[in-house]
Amino acid sequence: MAQYEEFTIDQGSDVSVTLNLVNTDGSKKNLTGYSVAAKMKKTYNSADSDTTSFTTNITSPATGGICTLALTNTQTDALKAGRYVYDVEISYVDSSANTVIERVLEGRIQVTPSVTK
Repeated sequence: MAQYEEFTIDQGSDVSVTLNLVNTDGSKKNLTGYSVAAKMKKTYNSADSDTTSFTTNITSPATGGICTLALTNTQTDALKAGRYVYDVEISYVDSSANTVIERVLEGRIQVTPSVTK
């Protein structure tokens, strides 16, 4: 089950979030062979065209369990102020060539308006 977190993003600012992923026993999650995807939108039912994708990266070494999510100031400036939903998924291809997806984080993002542009 994904962890739930709420974030606040300032419209027009660069944003970077670092995730430290751990296994249920508390050990660092080995992200070797994994990929990360993260998206946000106004509501769960919003059109795909209204989706904002985070740039994602697994920090080397992948055995450290650290990944980052980022939005540029151009991306956050294009967002309307208000509440959004988001989630983060990690995935890998198993030995049977099946893609295994795990949602690791989900929640709400509050975008605060900018006066200075």
